[in-house]
Amino acid sequence: MLEPDEVSAILRLNELGWGSKRIARELGISRNTVKDYVAAGGWTPYRQPQRKKALDGQETWLKERLRQHHGNADVIRQELAAEKGIIVSLRTVERAVQRCRQELAAEARATVRFETPPGKQLQIDFGERLVEIGGSKVRAYLFVATLGYSRRHHVRAFRNERQESWFDGCRKHMSCPVS
Repeated sequence: MLEPDEVSAILRLNELGWGSKRIARELGISRNTVKDYVAAGGWTPYRQPQRKKALDGQETWLKERLRQHHGNADVIRQELAAEKGIIVSLRTVERAVQRCRQELAAEARATVRFETPPGKQLQIDFGERLVEIGGSKVRAYLFVATLGYSRRHHVRAFRNERQESWFDGCRKHMSCPVS
């Protein structure tokens, strides 16, 4: 596949009256490539040809069975053969149900937000990050406090994760006005 500027060169030379053989020789490409781009009138993105797949039209059935069998593609393959007379490989079934399997996994991981009343919960933790200070890389430890109700954050940087840093981060957070 040629780049758009190469195709533009083909079209310009064609407009000047050059033949496809001469353009091909000049640009070092196939004469058929020149003919294809001239016929298309310019650059077109490559499109993979669509072909009929063995499981086309079975999407709803596959999704229903995937849920019923908790993601077991081999059982689905066996049922395809027994109920519908469709003989395919396990890999074909796995590819067909891949997106639905990802949806099932996302549903399994989904959580409900834990709601707390105002002023009842504070979550604290440390994270770390490399930062550049004065031209040298330094590891900074970030104290993060998050209020459970409002999800408001308070972040402070420390040189370490020692107990006094935790206490200092909590003390500083408690003295901050909450709006």
